[in-house]
Amino acid sequence: MPPAAVAGRLQSEVNLTLIGETMNPVLHQKISRLTKHIVPAFAILLGGVLTVTAQDKITLRGSNTIGEELAPRLISDYQKDHKTTTFDLEFKGTAYGLGALMGNFCDLAAASKPVGKEQEEIAKIRNFQFKEYVLGSYTVTILVNANSPISNLTSNQVQSLFTGQIQNWKAVGGPDAPVHLLVRDPVSGTHLGFKELAMAYQDYGTNIQFFTNYLSIAAAVAKDPNAIGYSGLDATTPAGTKVVTIDGVAPSAATVNAKKYPYARLLRFYTDAVNESPRVNDFVNFTLSSRGQDILTQMGYAPKP
Repeated sequence: MPPAAVAGRLQSEVNLTLIGETMNPVLHQKISRLTKHIVPAFAILLGGVLTVTAQDKITLRGSNTIGEELAPRLISDYQKDHKTTTFDLEFKGTAYGLGALMGNFCDLAAASKPVGKEQEEIAKIRNFQFKEYVLGSYTVTILVNANSPISNLTSNQVQSLFTGQIQNWKAVGGPDAPVHLLVRDPVSGTHLGFKELAMAYQDYGTNIQFFTNYLSIAAAVAKDPNAIGYSGLDATTPAGTKVVTIDGVAPSAATVNAKKYPYARLLRFYTDAVNESPRVNDFVNFTLSSRGQDILTQMGYAPKP
């Protein structure tokens, strides 16, 4: 019902109440004058509430890997054609998102890991059903200077280099020179994500420089013949750098989706299988569409298989 109609109905009900409750004409006039001010104000307030609730709102919780850059980019592009849709975002990890989804505190959970056994048990107790959507894969490629003799590294060598166990390139077939580590800043999801993927959760070495994005890392690697850094999956190698193979496997969408390249993990959205709303389903379908998948590719992710 429109706010004006609600206000009119409210005024009528107030008047009927006054007639039924009192026969005192003076009191009736005083209350009537008061309601002339209260009812319009209430209508304005009610109109504001109805306007807010009429908007499509999606509450998204979960993975920092998705939340740091990918989700904001997808949302920005989605809102170009869905201007009334708003998003409430909070990213504190996959487990946080899945827990919020099961507790009905969000509409959509972003996950860089699949649902675990403990979460499955909780879902069973709560009679909750997850609906899974695979978005694509978070992928990290290893960069060295274009003039470096290094073209392949084993996964063990990568771990030793980035943890500082190997501090001279000579140990992996390179020149007798110190290894300079170039990585994402500690507040980024990528900083932790690479530790999980390549470093067995060990700390980074000490001869290290931090950067806020992949482009800055690539630019620094191009200037430093002794540097090693990382970036996303890109069809074009940044000028002055070289992407090394890992255990003989080159990074690509094909090797990632075939699970041959080691530094990659699937990204997922989860919804409530029983109570998934149309607006949430529409946003997920946008992410899985060619337009959404192009955004993943542009940002250095491998599109879904």
